[in-house]
Amino acid sequence: MGLICGLFRLSLEHAEIWRNEFLNWMHHWNLAGMLCVSGTCSAAVALAAWLVRRFAPLASGSGIPHVEVVLNEELPPAPPQLILVKFSGGLLAIGSGLALGREGPSVQMGASLGYLLGGSFRRNEPDCRLLLAAGAGAGLSVAFNAPIAGAVFVLEELTRRFDTRTAIVTFGASASSIAVGRILFGTTPDFQVVSLPYAGFGCLSVCLVLGVIAGLLGVAYNRSVLSVLTAANGLTHLPIVVRAAGVGAAMGLLGWCAPGLLGGGDQITQRALTGSEGGGLLVAVFLLRFALGPVSYAAGTPGGLFAPLLVLGAQSGLLFGNYAHHWFPNLAGEPISYAVTGMAAFFTAVVRAPLTGIVLVVELTGCNTQLLPMLAACFAAMLVPTLLGNPPIYDSLQKE
Repeated sequence: MGLICGLFRLSLEHAEIWRNEFLNWMHHWNLAGMLCVSGTCSAAVALAAWLVRRFAPLASGSGIPHVEVVLNEELPPAPPQLILVKFSGGLLAIGSGLALGREGPSVQMGASLGYLLGGSFRRNEPDCRLLLAAGAGAGLSVAFNAPIAGAVFVLEELTRRFDTRTAIVTFGASASSIAVGRILFGTTPDFQVVSLPYAGFGCLSVCLVLGVIAGLLGVAYNRSVLSVLTAANGLTHLPIVVRAAGVGAAMGLLGWCAPGLLGGGDQITQRALTGSEGGGLLVAVFLLRFALGPVSYAAGTPGGLFAPLLVLGAQSGLLFGNYAHHWFPNLAGEPISYAVTGMAAFFTAVVRAPLTGIVLVVELTGCNTQLLPMLAACFAAMLVPTLLGNPPIYDSLQKE
């Protein structure tokens, strides 16, 4: 699991490098280069959608909703060919610039590998499903170099229970997988953040406000994803491959103008965590990425939601922190601290898994001084959607 998911992540990193080099080369050809970029991205995304439709329809999208329904014994596990389709389709789609995360394919591939492992050792069905859950956590661990978050994700979101047997298998799978992953990627956190001081008591009220805003934005994002999916599914006269080709072509045009806005968005998140973007540019990029996520997801290719959520959380948190620091400099603290807190809060608002969100952000940034602000913000970010009757995104996607 660690090797397959690690190679997937490594392949995506190389695909991003090759995409940027291709874009730089094509700029020498002006209009012809722009058309070539758009056509190449269109063909790659269309191929990814065709692979899914032809060989493994369950590989579409994140894959996490499918893992959940399998664990609930509502559907059988995916066939083995899903692993190859998820790997190649995700590489084509995310490598072409769709605003999707690597964690969705990693989770579903890890789950499928775990189930196959159980079958290979002739374990009974409950044991195989337990290994499926553990494999999903291992996939998330490698995707973000976050072993504890991967294990917590299984217990909080996938199985929604804590028992000794599940915990042993899950932590064992995450530990062994991350050992392989760190041979490939090293031990440093994915994002670099300056040393932040511990938050004072007065900062908690500001973080509660941030959590309310994140909760409202999370409701809007969930509805946007579902609305775009409904609209795309309503285009029955257009084959899904054609729709995917259109999305890919649009991403190619965007990449021609602003290549840094494509893909999962790790570089955008890093810029927010360093505070290097501000003002109108920060707002514009946030709004654009807010729209790109649902459109990319509706293309019907493999790709997850976590990484795009982290982008939006960091950006909205930084934007909020800039204003809070301007109006209440003695109370609010450093704006960057709100970018860190915003990642956990927005994730919680959309997924409704606060423990996973907090642990994931701490492991991604190496910043453990913002635990109290994250706890306050995630409380509000979870409360607001619950009061508004907005279900978690994966619960909604199971019905699509």
